[in-house]
Amino acid sequence: MRRSPLLALLCLLLLAPPAHAAPGFQVSHHTIPGQGGTPLPAFVVEPTGRGGGPFPLLVLPSSWSMNAVEYVGAAARLAYESGYVVVSYTSRGFHDAGGEIDVAGPDTVADVSRVIDWAVAHARGDATRVGVGGISYGAGQSLLAAAADPRVKAVAALSTWTDLARSLYPNETVSAQAVELLLAAGKLTGRPGPELREAEAAYRAGRFADVLPISPPRSPATRVADIDAAVLIGNAWNDGLFPPSQITDFFTALDAPKRLMLSPGDHATAELFGAAGLPNEIWASVGRWFDHHLRGLDNGVDREAPVRLKPNNGGGWRSFPSWGAVTTRRDTVPLTAARIGTGRPTLADSGAVLVSGALQGFLQIPTGVATPLIDRTAAAVWHGPAHSTATTVSGTPRAHLAVTASAPTTLHAYLYEVNALGLGALVTHKPVTVGAGTHALDLDLEPVVWEVAAGNRLVLAVDTVDARYGGVSRWGGTVGFGADSWLEVPRP
Repeated sequence: MRRSPLLALLCLLLLAPPAHAAPGFQVSHHTIPGQGGTPLPAFVVEPTGRGGGPFPLLVLPSSWSMNAVEYVGAAARLAYESGYVVVSYTSRGFHDAGGEIDVAGPDTVADVSRVIDWAVAHARGDATRVGVGGISYGAGQSLLAAAADPRVKAVAALSTWTDLARSLYPNETVSAQAVELLLAAGKLTGRPGPELREAEAAYRAGRFADVLPISPPRSPATRVADIDAAVLIGNAWNDGLFPPSQITDFFTALDAPKRLMLSPGDHATAELFGAAGLPNEIWASVGRWFDHHLRGLDNGVDREAPVRLKPNNGGGWRSFPSWGAVTTRRDTVPLTAARIGTGRPTLADSGAVLVSGALQGFLQIPTGVATPLIDRTAAAVWHGPAHSTATTVSGTPRAHLAVTASAPTTLHAYLYEVNALGLGALVTHKPVTVGAGTHALDLDLEPVVWEVAAGNRLVLAVDTVDARYGGVSRWGGTVGFGADSWLEVPRP
């Protein structure tokens, strides 16, 4: 066993009591044998001054491109305040961990079970009180591990995916910025395995559909019926890697104790500081979740509404008994006929992955628009009525579009809130790729809770180019929208 003085000092400076105080915690560094003996570097945080154990156990796999230090601050807080043994480890294939990146494949998922085995045998972990959690890649692993290992009783999945294909290839449209970011980070910090190398080769060759077969076994949505653990999911409305629609569908299908928290921000931003051990409302909920389901504390979590949503443009948390209860009615806005040219970008835009959502979450600076300046030859723009009083968009907006395309085209639908001058902010968006011909599309935009100010109106814009996505639109084509099109706006 090798102690890490630097990490122990960091944790002590953040939140630990003096060394002689009880209870407390100790931090040590280990190399844990994963599936097949693959070495996984880990920081193990154990409670002190609480007897000899065994103690409830939390296993935290690292995020994509991160290492074992990622959760040490949160681990120290959980060990000190609640008496958990916490193991934060580097996921297979990254940094100094052994093996190759298999994109949450069977070996990576089995690593979670091997870490549980080790912690029970060597770190006083209690095999009957096991929780697994993490951010992003660690979150997806946690859900998959809960489906595979019945010892997992509780999960905290933050900024998670539940369906890889829907996340990175929504409506047959490559989420190019997200894919490029993941590929670059994987090669920079790890060793891509054959699955990832083959996926990149297919993507570079324009054959992203060939990547889709790897998605189902790596998607918790395909294993939802196997998950009996209590699951908390915390994601951001503007998550540029794993958008919320795949989360809400998974949450609805999950038949287990569950909680859903959606709040402003982008990928991993809402819970970022909590992983370092700093005060954070998402990690505070994670602690309460584990305390109830692993320690048996009667802290009221089981009696609270399972869906908690914070409006994307400001305001406090709102509670609902289910995701379905978020929307109680829908207003229909008719859309007039329009015709546009394809292959040219306009001022309508979804923003940049990580950057735009983070600005919205931290500073309430939205992705803006000046709708009078949107080129009407390259985008269709429809204005809804001005609202005399403040109103709320609550749930999943849907655009029914009667589309006639002269060639294969990628459409990008944007819903904006604008003022009397046509200036405003992006509420939500979604792409879809269609073939040549006539189509009746029911396009679900990403779900959101958004407060529309009195006097403002909603505007729907549809164009054919967006830098976030790798579309198929080419210059010179046309798209027509029939008069039998409409927008459905969900209301609470």
